[in-house]
Amino acid sequence: MFDFIVFAAVGFLAQLIDGALGMGYGVISSVMLLTTGVPPAQTSASVHAAKLFTTATAGTSHFLHGNVDRRLMFQLSATGVVGGVLGATILTQISGATMRPLVFMYLLAVGILILVRCFRPASEAFPRMRIVVPLGATGGFLDAIGGGGWGPVVTSTLIGTGAPPRYVIGSVNAAEFVVTCAVVSVFLTSLIFGVWHESEGLLDHAIPVVALIVGGIPAALLAGRLLKKAPRKPLTIAVGLLIIGLSSYELIRWLYG
Repeated sequence: MFDFIVFAAVGFLAQLIDGALGMGYGVISSVMLLTTGVPPAQTSASVHAAKLFTTATAGTSHFLHGNVDRRLMFQLSATGVVGGVLGATILTQISGATMRPLVFMYLLAVGILILVRCFRPASEAFPRMRIVVPLGATGGFLDAIGGGGWGPVVTSTLIGTGAPPRYVIGSVNAAEFVVTCAVVSVFLTSLIFGVWHESEGLLDHAIPVVALIVGGIPAALLAGRLLKKAPRKPLTIAVGLLIIGLSSYELIRWLYG
């Protein structure tokens, strides 16, 4: 019960941040699961299972509040699916011991990216398709590999290029649901056909997954309103520092453990 409450609280706070910034839920949830010893592939599968519910809720909230640019959402969805499928497929074929330090290195880089983007001024102009296409594919791939990263990579990059934050965050959140469905489909297919290495014990993490969903959905309902009200810069700095701190700690443990 204690673990359930802790992960529910993590899911709620992470989704509150995600609703305001367009990033945070996947990365924070992944870091928390990885630090408890869950293998990278099972972490990604678990977090994406939870994100099926939270991204659907948050995306709907952003639609209702008029925060979504449909053209941008469709472009990100299509390219993000390609990257996400490729990333999830690779992840199911590599051992957790090999992937664990690589995933934490990636998450550390994401934390640094968040801080850098936070202090980078931007004018407002919608991004061109030549930027959106590779960005969506890269974001989907890294999101599948790390269990999170779609928002930090895609949202921060688009805002950094000058796109209006409100429509970027709403569109990226809505597209994330489509990408999440694709990633979960790869994990399920690999599990059903028995080609997923180290899939044994996946159901052992059901309690954290359910808790992340239970905590995340109420916060996701507020996503559209939070986007208009929450202080973006202080929250962005806090998320970046949290991810950097946890990832650095785990990398140090790996190096000297």
